[in-house]
Amino acid sequence: MLVKIYGSAIHGVAAQTITIEVNVDTGGVGYHLVGLPDNAIKESSYRISAALKNVGYKIPGKKITINMAPADLRKEGAAYDLSIAIGILAASDQIRAENIYDYVIMGELSLDGSLQPIKGVLPIAIQAREEGFKGIILPMQNTREAAIVDNLDVYGIENIKEVIDFFNEGKPIEKVILDTRKEFQEKINDFPFDFSEVKGQETAKRAMEIAAAGGHNIILIGPPGSGKTMLAKRIPGILPPLTLKEALETTKIHSVAGKMGAETSLMTVRPFRSPHHTISDVALVGGGSYPQPGEISLAHNGVLFLDEMPEFKRTVLEVMRQPLEDREVTISRARFTVNYPASFMLVASMNPSPSGFFPDDPGNTSSVYEMQRYMNKLSGPLLDRIDIHIEVQKVEFEQLAEKRKGEKSSDIRQRVLKARSIQNERYKKLNISYNAQIGPKEIEAFCSLDETSMNLIKMAMEKLNLSARAYDRILKVARTAADLEGTENILSHHISEAIQYRSLDREFWNV
Repeated sequence: MLVKIYGSAIHGVAAQTITIEVNVDTGGVGYHLVGLPDNAIKESSYRISAALKNVGYKIPGKKITINMAPADLRKEGAAYDLSIAIGILAASDQIRAENIYDYVIMGELSLDGSLQPIKGVLPIAIQAREEGFKGIILPMQNTREAAIVDNLDVYGIENIKEVIDFFNEGKPIEKVILDTRKEFQEKINDFPFDFSEVKGQETAKRAMEIAAAGGHNIILIGPPGSGKTMLAKRIPGILPPLTLKEALETTKIHSVAGKMGAETSLMTVRPFRSPHHTISDVALVGGGSYPQPGEISLAHNGVLFLDEMPEFKRTVLEVMRQPLEDREVTISRARFTVNYPASFMLVASMNPSPSGFFPDDPGNTSSVYEMQRYMNKLSGPLLDRIDIHIEVQKVEFEQLAEKRKGEKSSDIRQRVLKARSIQNERYKKLNISYNAQIGPKEIEAFCSLDETSMNLIKMAMEKLNLSARAYDRILKVARTAADLEGTENILSHHISEAIQYRSLDREFWNV
């Protein structure tokens, strides 16, 4: 007897329905699995055999042929265990399964018949709804994630026996229902860190506010203990809240990577990713034999924080250059190409020198050669993609001992939201969300300068030995400063402030 059952495969951050055809006949004995399965799927027969035996069923001693269509698409992972097992039972007449075609069935089996969670549930559920399936049957740990998708029945199970009884005896399984919008609104402002906890560092806080308002990449330069990491961790709290569309995009990526917890259904706050400096280039941008999203994709719609940036391998940093411009990663293999979104805000930190001090500090023991080698770890093209370079000075004792709390993140966020609304209105006819994304045409159209401002930026280029690549960045940052102030035109004090945020372009650093 031939039975068709449906599963799903992940391709990038999208899913594709897989038809699992199970044929059982009496013309011999054997177990044949075809359709480009990987080793995890080939080993499924052992898990399925033990699981069925432990719940009172068995794999029949007949010729079993299982085809996973489309046959030219590589399938991977143990998530097909449950669908193959149910297909074998139905094809061998051990259970009735009249409405089995209405469901997508996925899950990894343990030897006792219980279910293990799987990856990529959200895109699988979205695809199931689009293709008109009545429902989806999944491990209980994955149900909250799938329940985000409306107009689709989601059934969570803990043991294969529940699925067998559901089809064979009509024994109901409780549906999982989730009010996505309510849960989203309840947790949208749930941040563990607040800027009110940061003592001093008013200049750095202002730079952070501008970076958040314009979506600018920023690097913090300061000695150890000056608060660089503390500042960076508080950036998500002043960024605009995720829209429901952005939350779904972000959740899909984390779902594919298997980073969603059992109690998590929807990403409600912008991600903050902080990889260790020993990370490989593949782990950062994504890839591998079976491509997986990297840290820059996991930071999509959020923040990627590179602490002590010069300590990262240069090859790792250089592979970020294209994603920073294109806001997506393309991973090509001989048989397929995968695209992962990677629109993130880069926040980096570094010491001013190998010794940890600024070059003109009396405590600096680094030689000119050591300084040169240290700074050369960051290439010009990479720094070209970082709009704001801010020096973070050591906090004095008086500031640390001060009892008065600083400004709250919620207050800073209100100003950021106001500036973002101005940008949304300005770029509503363009495919641009904030100032950091504008190109030469938009700079010419929206960043016009009066004579005073033009003379100021000209003088800065000459006197401070600023590079030509700093020109556009200064205009973009000045545009954001003007938006925060609510002024239509860029004024000279906006240009002056933006110039201050190009520390690494100055002759002072080119030792």
